[in-house]
Amino acid sequence: MRDVLPQLLAWWEAGHEVGMGTVVATWRSAPRPAGAAMLVGPGGEAVGSVSGGCVEGALYELCEQVVGSGRPVLQRYGVSDDDAYAVGLTCGGILDVFVEPVSQRTFPELGQVAEDIAEHRPVAVATVVEHPDPLLLGRRLVVRPGEARPGDARTGETRHTGSVGSPRADGAVAADALGLLAAGRSDTLTYGPDGQRRGEGMRVFVASFAPRPRMLVFGAIDFAAAVARVGAFLGYRVTVCDARPVFATASRFPDADEVVVRWPHDYLDDEVTAGRVDERTVVCVLTHDPKFDVPVLVRALRLDRLAYVGAMGSRRTHADRLVRLREAGLGDDELARLSSPIGLDLGARTPEETAISIAAEIIALRWGGRGERLSGATGPIHVDRPPELP
Repeated sequence: MRDVLPQLLAWWEAGHEVGMGTVVATWRSAPRPAGAAMLVGPGGEAVGSVSGGCVEGALYELCEQVVGSGRPVLQRYGVSDDDAYAVGLTCGGILDVFVEPVSQRTFPELGQVAEDIAEHRPVAVATVVEHPDPLLLGRRLVVRPGEARPGDARTGETRHTGSVGSPRADGAVAADALGLLAAGRSDTLTYGPDGQRRGEGMRVFVASFAPRPRMLVFGAIDFAAAVARVGAFLGYRVTVCDARPVFATASRFPDADEVVVRWPHDYLDDEVTAGRVDERTVVCVLTHDPKFDVPVLVRALRLDRLAYVGAMGSRRTHADRLVRLREAGLGDDELARLSSPIGLDLGARTPEETAISIAAEIIALRWGGRGERLSGATGPIHVDRPPELP
């Protein structure tokens, strides 16, 4: 929903009703992840995509039908045995898409959810997508961690608005949604009709809107501008930090969310203390100057919760850096977390090409990719572990 939220919010604020299809589960080589959404607006406008073009035509018609009837539908799309091009996915994947009418009546919390997302406050939206009682389809629970606001209910460490059917179900879904929110994951969960943990019959899709993951770029050099641009494109909240004010300027890094003039290790220490560094944070050290990069790398490599730590430099620079890091007290396990020289071997030359190689390494480490050409490989393209095939 995040990708289509600006247009959805505009129609919602204008009082229109919109048909929205959301991917809630995928199997095999589905082209779009859970959470991808498509809208059909009041004038017949189509916004967004759930499959990259395979089933959008059929989904468009279903969205119009759902708006007309007012009844949500859970629809499965996959390869048809009779005609693989009818309404199926030619890639062989399977999608479960939940189609619902969205308006101020059906989703009164949307305005506050959009505000939370804009202000980088974590929020999760849990929607009933399957239930024996059709009247509960589309019921929603909006879950937030932290202190309650007026009108919020509270369960353990969560606060929430709305309901998925009963206090018992609300408590179970709210607790699970908080865990998914902390991990930055969206998923479809299964319960009994009244929220029983080991039951079946109710499926709830939890869309997690955690704050964007962070990319910390240390070293205000020309390569950093390209890395910041690619990082922003990938959805990271990018910070460029350098102790030299003549180089660390906002005009030199227009794609960064912030440019900070501080010693890198001091800045990282403060961000860790403030709790603004987590398991999704990536660190790119581009200074290749030991007085800057060694202190910040010592701090970063001692944090086992970072997603990635890379450092730029030649083979000679890398060898010298390892000696300095060992002298600073780092052991083999900590040094094993360091990606240096940074990036994948793409033959990159320019700052932009180098930024692509760095981004490629980050993506490969995140999803378990091997970094080889797909045309010469065998087996599944997507190596993450999918849900069990229905």
